[in-house]
Amino acid sequence: MPTYKNTFVRPVYEDHVIADEECSQIGTLRIKPSSILWKPAHNRKFYKVTLETFTRWITSDEANAEMTEH
Repeated sequence: MPTYKNTFVRPVYEDHVIADEECSQIGTLRIKPSSILWKPAHNRKFYKVTLETFTRWITSDEANAEMTEH
């Protein structure tokens, strides 16, 4: 098992299945201590970026992300 820079107490990762308004699965978001993974519905493999890469992207102007109020 790889050594992570950041850790969850447990479990090793969290999976969140994303569905549209008709309850059809869009994909699965997997969050690990060191990476974010996305697997579109009906795909066998995940796309993966490091947490550092995701953090740089989501806070960049390119992402066009908005901050929440809370």
